[in-house]
Amino acid sequence: MATITRNTSSTASDARRPAGRAGGRRIGSHTFLLLMALYFVVPLWFLVVGSTKSNSGLFVGSGGALWFNSEFSLVDNVRGLFEHQGGIYWIWLRNSFVYAFAGGVGSTVLAVLAGYGLAKYRFKGRNAYFAVLLGSVMVPLTALTIPTFVLLSSLGLINTMWAVVLPSLLSPIGVYLVRVYSQDAIPDEMLDAGRVDGAGELRLFFRVALPLLRPAVVTVLLLATVFSWNNFFLPLAVLRDTDLLPVTVGLNQWQALSNAGAGGEQVWNLIVTGALVSIVPLIAAFLGLQKYWQGGLSLGAIK
Repeated sequence: MATITRNTSSTASDARRPAGRAGGRRIGSHTFLLLMALYFVVPLWFLVVGSTKSNSGLFVGSGGALWFNSEFSLVDNVRGLFEHQGGIYWIWLRNSFVYAFAGGVGSTVLAVLAGYGLAKYRFKGRNAYFAVLLGSVMVPLTALTIPTFVLLSSLGLINTMWAVVLPSLLSPIGVYLVRVYSQDAIPDEMLDAGRVDGAGELRLFFRVALPLLRPAVVTVLLLATVFSWNNFFLPLAVLRDTDLLPVTVGLNQWQALSNAGAGGEQVWNLIVTGALVSIVPLIAAFLGLQKYWQGGLSLGAIK
């Protein structure tokens, strides 16, 4: 009887030990995820708080950098943002919309066509092309700025909107995502059945493949739009006219003026408010297309 009791208590102790270990690992992983969430949320919180402060309140205030001051200057900051320098921020915002729309839609169309072709058609050199594509993903975009500038200069496109739009049409990571998605989402048997019924390749693509590729299309569209909206080095290198600048480069100009103190112009509050306003369209796009975005990412992760 004592042996049975001893064995029972030993088994219970062994059962508690793994559960305690699992609980400790769970607490550790949750703590790590919480710290990472704070790491990403703090800059956004700073933008929200900073946009409510005056120019002097950003540096001298009772609330500190991450809390509100006694004065609430959000309305004044937004009004000043759209009135400063004759309302140039409106032009920069419009330019960012143009670059993001043209670059996002254009690169998505090319990525969907190229990714679908690499996934569903067999041709000579297909694997070699895809290997080059994967290699290009590893090339830093900043390393391509000077060669791109030289190429656009030889074509006479410097200081035009085309100098920003044309390079944004290339999205190697978008082609990769569409290729991976197409392999799993579009069965070859379905395409073969359509060919047997007499459907052409274009009709198969638009009537059969494209509806199944909707999550991948939305995912690539979001990635390409965010990249075009946040593009900084290329517009900085190829644009000289202030009326052609996107928000990213325009705010950088205001920052340079504020750092230099040129003419006593200190507009740090407008810079922070402008940065907050500039991310609102991206947040709205992510929230509106969230279900397609998650679906596209989950399939790529499974692959």
